[in-house]
Amino acid sequence: MNPTTPCPSCHQPMVQKTFERQLLGEVGIDLCFACHGIWFDEFESVQITPGGIIELFKLIHQHRDDQRLPVNAVLDCPRCHERLLHGLDLAKGGRFNYHRCLQKHGRFTTFAQFMIEKGFVRQLTASEINELRKKVGVVRCTSCGAPIDIRQDNACGHCRSPIAILDPEAVEQALASYQQAEVKRTAPPDVEMLADAILMTEKDRLRRQREKKANTVDSLDIGDLLVSGVELAWKYFRSSN
Repeated sequence: MNPTTPCPSCHQPMVQKTFERQLLGEVGIDLCFACHGIWFDEFESVQITPGGIIELFKLIHQHRDDQRLPVNAVLDCPRCHERLLHGLDLAKGGRFNYHRCLQKHGRFTTFAQFMIEKGFVRQLTASEINELRKKVGVVRCTSCGAPIDIRQDNACGHCRSPIAILDPEAVEQALASYQQAEVKRTAPPDVEMLADAILMTEKDRLRRQREKKANTVDSLDIGDLLVSGVELAWKYFRSSN
């Protein structure tokens, strides 16, 4: 049994869930439902299949109402215990932040930031924030849970995350996109199309081989011995006449 991974924020044991890997096997992802955080070992976030991303989104949605602890300002790598470095990146849903290990052990991200990265959440535009200011004074950061006074700030003063919302249209589009990708990934290969592609490739290769004007057996491609042999015989016949 693998040892549990401590949460980089609250240091309590995280829950490991397995999801299908892009090529073969499974990916074990560590989640802290108390902090609404995810620990990805190096490259795990890009190894999950589209279907796995949908399953992870469903799991996050199931725990959306769980009481959430604020994310600590200082986060430690659960592997080497060194301090994690704050990072920013850009995805279709907007800018998202995370904390990564300098020793390349992995990265810690909140549920909200993961959903921004995968396109389920979008960030509010300046006009939308201005409209929201007229009705609401303080909102809670979707990333760390800290209060944001939107009458003064456009981002969280604690973790600097932009103000974001779970847009139903964005969720629908993201789910449809991942579903299509999963269907395409798991669809059986079209044998006839594959055979046609192989034949076309081979014909093209043979044509290029004949155009090389090879005059010695040493320059022949092994797969084209018959065609090239006939061609060499024809050249020999012409040169001898």
